[in-house]
Amino acid sequence: MVILGAVVNGICIIIGTILGKLLSNIPESMKGTVMHTIGLAVTVLGLQMGLKSENFLVVIISLVIGAVAGEWLELEEKLKSLGDWLEKKVGSKGEGSISLGFVTATLIFAIGAMGILGALDSGIRGNHDVLFTKAIIDGFISLILTTTLGIGVLFSAIPVVLYEGGIAIFATQINSFVPEKLMNQFIIEMAATGGIMIFAIGLNLLGFIKIKVANLLPGILVVGIIVSIMYGYNLYV
Repeated sequence: MVILGAVVNGICIIIGTILGKLLSNIPESMKGTVMHTIGLAVTVLGLQMGLKSENFLVVIISLVIGAVAGEWLELEEKLKSLGDWLEKKVGSKGEGSISLGFVTATLIFAIGAMGILGALDSGIRGNHDVLFTKAIIDGFISLILTTTLGIGVLFSAIPVVLYEGGIAIFATQINSFVPEKLMNQFIIEMAATGGIMIFAIGLNLLGFIKIKVANLLPGILVVGIIVSIMYGYNLYV
């Protein structure tokens, strides 16, 4: 099954959330320390990914154009509104904002090279190892996030499965119309751009600043456009 990796990823997030609810009586000081630790780890991960770009100008342009598009589309507000709707339907009962948990967890789990690369591998080669590894990591992170942010983390499993599953299904046809060299270059620059977004998420978790990371997401599409233009230019020059 081409979406097996995505489904397992979603299941691990749900299991992690349930375990996190069972361990919700963890002292507040410990929760704060754990969240700051996750923030540090996420920040370093994002920095590592961002530095792997082969043409950082592509990353900068993609992020700037993506930010403008995201602000115009109000993606952060729309994602938060979806979380608020879930909060009204389920009710937070004081254990943390469902909206905050949903938005934060969705961004952490959905942004990044591992999900896209894993989904592409699932679709192109039928190999789910990358997504299985990501599922284990996400399950652990969802457990920790739930102890602080509440049940909203559970709902992030839905966009993660749809996102990774959609890429996997698309990837089953990708070899027929996307040259391998173009795909490799896109993956490199996409990973770097996503890494900067993950770095921003880490800063948010640390409480240093509030960046509307969801509004940067169109930058991933911009990367694809820029890399395609560069590939076409080099092809005919």
